[in-house]
Amino acid sequence: MAHQQRMRVCAALAAAALSVSGGHASAEPADTMAQDIESAVRGVDAFWDGHWSEYFTGTYVPPAVLGAYDGAAPDVPTCGGEPLADDNAFYCTTTEDYVAWDTDLMSDGYRYGDAFVYLVVAHEWGHAIQNRLDVQLRTIDGELQADCLAGAELEGAARDGTVVFESGDAEEVETAFVRDADKTPWTKVGDHGSASERVDAFALGQQQGVEGCLPQEVSTEGAAAR
Repeated sequence: MAHQQRMRVCAALAAAALSVSGGHASAEPADTMAQDIESAVRGVDAFWDGHWSEYFTGTYVPPAVLGAYDGAAPDVPTCGGEPLADDNAFYCTTTEDYVAWDTDLMSDGYRYGDAFVYLVVAHEWGHAIQNRLDVQLRTIDGELQADCLAGAELEGAARDGTVVFESGDAEEVETAFVRDADKTPWTKVGDHGSASERVDAFALGQQQGVEGCLPQEVSTEGAAAR
């Protein structure tokens, strides 16, 4: 994926890696990953800011972005007083209301393609959206609903032109679900669903949008935010 907000469209990862200082030196991989994470945050936030009223009542308020953390560090951030786990990504549901992701989790996934960090950001943003909705708009399988919302967010951002799907991104997303199934806290099958279920949920959001991620009995009747 690539970003298009006040920047030129990046048609390939090599182009995305160009630094802004002079336009010729290539950025370090960590710098490139940070740029993609920032683009993912801007893209999903812009989608909800522009489309919230099409689906829900009330005013859209984005979560705070704590961003990257080192889960192995002694001063790891906390949520509700509990330290964030290593190799995981989080939406903190307390009044702190933030999204965060472990640096190692992101860098390990990024080696297989930049779509991974977009997926993680959009998934945690999906949890933040869930927390803003009335309970009847949430599904029992909350992790799969977050995957569905991730697909809807990224597809919607792509339609808006704030992110760009590149060749191979869909395969990268599917590979991430399959490769990491049951290997990290972020992908445990027991609470996040199987790889095939997660792929299907993400695709549902892409194909049917936000309404496809809501319980069927309320999705056609209009949805109210909490």
